[in-house]
Amino acid sequence: MQIVFATNNLNKVKEVQSLIPSHIKLLSLKDIECFEDVPETQPTIEGNAKQKANYIKQHYGYDCFADDTGLEVEALDGAPGVFSARYAGPQRNDQDNMDLLLKNLNNKPTRDAQFKTVIALELDGKLNTFTGICKGEITSTKQGNQGFGYDPIFKPNGFDKTFAQMDLTQKNTIGHRGKAVQLLIDFLNSM
Repeated sequence: MQIVFATNNLNKVKEVQSLIPSHIKLLSLKDIECFEDVPETQPTIEGNAKQKANYIKQHYGYDCFADDTGLEVEALDGAPGVFSARYAGPQRNDQDNMDLLLKNLNNKPTRDAQFKTVIALELDGKLNTFTGICKGEITSTKQGNQGFGYDPIFKPNGFDKTFAQMDLTQKNTIGHRGKAVQLLIDFLNSM
């Protein structure tokens, strides 16, 4: 079985490839010669995941899955949420995004947050979704140099270090994307 993972984020491909069983061949957008920006214009994380999976199926003919992830911060009414990658602007800069988030959390009474990943799978004409959530808090300073995105400022509940201080195996075991991918894998294995 082969499935396209509809992302240009090589960090995501690396994370997911380490979780996918060997009997499933994971193709990237580059593998199918998709070099265009896949649309992400929906107002929700789930909507963006569905839109991307549907776009690849319609335009390239491949069964595919796509994910969208957002960091939802309680004190900011769920922001940055669906705008997590572009929180500080269209340049999609991780450092700028973290700096703005830390600034916006100054003097807030709580730093509770959660990462949410939704995977949409377009397979054999059917669409299924899988959601993974990891609850935690936003630290006051950046810590660690592993991972990407908001990893240096997100500390999952029950741990004394950020995602950026964890190795990939540990992050995948407890993280939002790992949970969503495991649900996807369970579904694929049940077919």
